[in-house]
Formats: sequence, structure tokens, C-alpha cells
Amino acid sequence: MDAMEVPVAHPTLDGDGRLRFFLTLLLAGIALGGAIDLWLDWPNDPGALHLGVESGLLLLSLGGIAFLWSGWMQTRRTLSRSVEDSQQLTAERDAWRQRAEKLLLGLGEEIDAQLRRWSLTPAEREVALLLLKGFGHKEIASLLDRSERTVRQHAVAVYRKSNLGGRAQLAAFFLEDLLLPPAAPEAEPEQDEGREREQGQEQVAGSP
Repeated sequence: MDAMEVPVAHPTLDGDGRLRFFLTLLLAGIALGGAIDLWLDWPNDPGALHLGVESGLLLLSLGGIAFLWSGWMQTRRTLSRSVEDSQQLTAERDAWRQRAEKLLLGLGEEIDAQLRRWSLTPAEREVALLLLKGFGHKEIASLLDRSERTVRQHAVAVYRKSNLGGRAQLAAFFLEDLLLPPAAPEAEPEQDEGREREQGQEQVAGSP
């Protein structure tokens, strides 16, 4: 399952639903019992205190049922919005991947070609690519099923053969220009000088 996808069925919510259903049955039973007791005692004039207690229990039971189901509906709405947001993000990510697939493929081929130009071994190229993805030495060792010492040796070889000072320079070599926004076109010097002359003439003409 994708990391961004939210499962519809959630075990915690299922457990809460079973508990809520049990409490609803319990409160409904209490409310029904109180209503029956009131109906049976009504002709015998049981007294204000008895009626008050029974009515209070009945109202509390009904209020508890309303509260439980209101909370359940709110939870379901929240979960539904979370699922919709997750699906939207997944769709946007997939659309971006489709648009950028060719570019990413070309970028990957160019990165691999440059690593080969540095005469890196296959093992060193694997480590270099994982370093570019942001993994640490320990994580790379776990992914490649190698010792952390071996991974460090490969990393040192990558930096030595490429004449780069470390992970930051390695990332900057391939990715720095990709993260820069398009440069804004600079105004031509002649146009700027023309505007300055016009502004100066207007100031002179407006002065007394």
C-alpha cells in the first residue's frame, strides 16, 4: 500500500463502533425501562420525586444515545475527508510522476553516465545514488545488506574519484541548478538609461 493512502477500514474505529453500539443498546434499554416504569406508575400517582428521578434517567439515556451517535457521525465525516484528501494527493502525485517520467528517466541516465565517467564501481555507484536520495550510511548499509564500514569506504571512494568534498557537494553537483527558479529577464541598460533621462526631464520641467 502506498505511504500516502489512508485505508478506509480502521481497526481503532471499528473497535470504537462496537463499543458505541453496545453502549447504545445499554442506554436504550435503560431509557425503555424508565419509560415503561413511568407508564406503569402514572395512574398510581407515584410522587414528584419518583417521577423526577425516572424522567431524569430517561432524558440522560436519550441524551447519551444522541451524544454517542453524534460523535460517531463526526468521526465518520472526518475520516471521509481524510480519505478524500489522501486520494487527491495521490492523484496529484501520480499525475506529476506521469508528466515528469521522461525527464526523470533522462536525469537518471545522465547521473549514471556521470558516475561512470568518474570510474566508479557498480557498488560505489549504488552508494552514490542512495547518498543523492538523502540516505545516511547506516540506512544504506541496511538497504544494501552491507556493513556500515563498507558503505563508508564506498562513499569515501566516490568523493575521492569525483574530487568532491562530501555529500553536500555531490548533491549540489547534480541537483543545485534543478532547484533554482527561472531567472527573471534583466532590463536592457539602454532602456534603463532612457527612463532615467525622461524622469530627470520631468522633474526639471515641474520645478519652479
